Amino acid sequence: MWKVIYVASNWREAEEMKDRLAREGLMVMLRSGSRDKQSARNVELLVPRLEAREAHSIIMQYIGTARV
Repeated sequence: MWKVIYVASNWREAEEMKDRLAREGLMVMLRSGSRDKQSARNVELLVPRLEAREAHSIIMQYIGTARV
């Protein structure tokens, strides 16, 4: 079972977050309502439910350091 842990504002941000989580050893899936990656808005990052807490923590740490 997969759980949405973050909604990125565009595909580029979603890929950046996905890469960050993958480097930590987490499986990540991206989902968007748009077929075109260039125009995708509100891209969901999903992880297995058992990894959701860890993934959320990693993202919050990253956002805290990236957006000072």
